[in-house]
Amino acid sequence: LFTEYAHAQVVRFARTYGGMNDDRAWFVLQTTDGGYIVAGYTNSFGAGSGDVFLVKTDANGNVQWAKTYGGTGGEIAHSVQQTSDGGYIVAGWTTSFGAGLYDIFLIKTDANGNLQWAKTYGGTGSDLALTFQQTSDGGYIVAGWTTSFGAGLYDIFLIKTDANGNLQWAKTYGGTLEDHPYSVQQTSDGGYIVAGWLTSFGAGSGDAFLMKTDANGNVQWFRTYGSTGNEYIITVQQTSDGGYIGAGATSSFGAGREDIFLIKTDANGNLQWAKTYGGTGNDRAQTVRQTTDGGYIVAGVTSSFGAGGLDFFLIKTDANGNLQWAKTYGGTGLDSVYYSVQQTSDGGYIVAGYTTSFGAGGEDIFLVKTD
Repeated sequence: LFTEYAHAQVVRFARTYGGMNDDRAWFVLQTTDGGYIVAGYTNSFGAGSGDVFLVKTDANGNVQWAKTYGGTGGEIAHSVQQTSDGGYIVAGWTTSFGAGLYDIFLIKTDANGNLQWAKTYGGTGSDLALTFQQTSDGGYIVAGWTTSFGAGLYDIFLIKTDANGNLQWAKTYGGTLEDHPYSVQQTSDGGYIVAGWLTSFGAGSGDAFLMKTDANGNVQWFRTYGSTGNEYIITVQQTSDGGYIGAGATSSFGAGREDIFLIKTDANGNLQWAKTYGGTGNDRAQTVRQTTDGGYIVAGVTSSFGAGGLDFFLIKTDANGNLQWAKTYGGTGLDSVYYSVQQTSDGGYIVAGYTTSFGAGGEDIFLVKTD
């Protein structure tokens, strides 16, 4: 692995974590001590058919502790954040607990991963959390989709809780078809920006959307982006100018079957520019972050470039979306990233996903640190 990457002179370390079965990372975050917290799921360890898996490492990727959370059914963590008390909050879904087929699952731990509380939210159908954030009041905003409530087959589901996970309000948004959120962030005015994919509205078979709400979840504006094909936004971030950067994929534009889709809007969701990146295969972005130089770092997967069927794909652009560099990481198997890239305190990047190219099992957590 290190020999393969040596020529690139970018990888500080690459680590795998897991057992003999499938283990995947969905999210990684640098912690205040300079290490990393990785959230995902495991089929190798734990109590059920799949458990929430939380792994804490030091700055070099060495495991400090690993914990599983769940029951006899299945659980997955989609996102993790370090909380203001030094602990962690994890969001995902569960089939072991709650009222329905799938329920939103929110877990709070201390700094050592010991469980402090766990909450479920949902009805008799399927309710899944895909993203969340700790809010300025110490509570949490959670975005997912629901078949228990709302107007359509799948509706956007936004939940606000207090610091102890007690429900303050819940809202659904969408039409009569399928509408899915993939990202939520609290905005500088105390409201929320939500990004995702919908089929109830828009120009194509599925369109990307951005939705802005106030602090109580009331819609302020709703925009769709796309053409006759399929577009979606997996991640959104408010930018330093008050606008938004969103990343996902498109089949309407670009060079391949599916290309990375990067859009920049103003504060009201009006499109300022849109860019595609990719080759003749399938390329999609899973997350985007604004970097300290005002540009953007995009993490995703590619089948157009790299060594294997799917490779980690890391793209750096300037403030206008012009490509500065692109790198792939992986082996001859499948290497895929989810919602996970962050610029680290040394100016480099940390990326997490899963690999079948390396490790102990069918799929292992794959953590890559670059300069």
